Amino acid sequence: MSLERRISLITLGVADVARSTEFYQRLGWSKSSASNEDVTFIQLKGTVLGLFSRQALADDARVENTPVGFSGVTLAYNVASDIGVDAVVKFAVSCGATVVKAPEKVFWGGYSAYIADPDGHLWEIAHNPFFPFDEHGHVVLPD
Repeated sequence: MSLERRISLITLGVADVARSTEFYQRLGWSKSSASNEDVTFIQLKGTVLGLFSRQALADDARVENTPVGFSGVTLAYNVASDIGVDAVVKFAVSCGATVVKAPEKVFWGGYSAYIADPDGHLWEIAHNPFFPFDEHGHVVLPD
């Protein structure tokens, strides 16, 4: 047996579902009618973003709700140019994000920044000239 190479849903544990939902809606992302006051679902290209109470998520997984801090996970939003990175960061900040690392040329040959959502979840905003997009806007890796 093997698994298909896909991720169906990414769920972020958040302090306040309503506040986080408002942040992502300000980015222009719409919540699904499958959402309720306890969980928000947002359809993305090829996957779903879920927003769920951090405590409820820990309880569901039967793990301890450890203190907020770096979790070893980042999410990435790739764009087609360095100028696009600057524009996305500026827009995200206007929606309530915090800049963690300002846009800059990076060691691997691209241009990136890090922002944090209201719960501190890190998003890398990047232009990677080595990872083009397909006709659907998905990143295409070399073989």
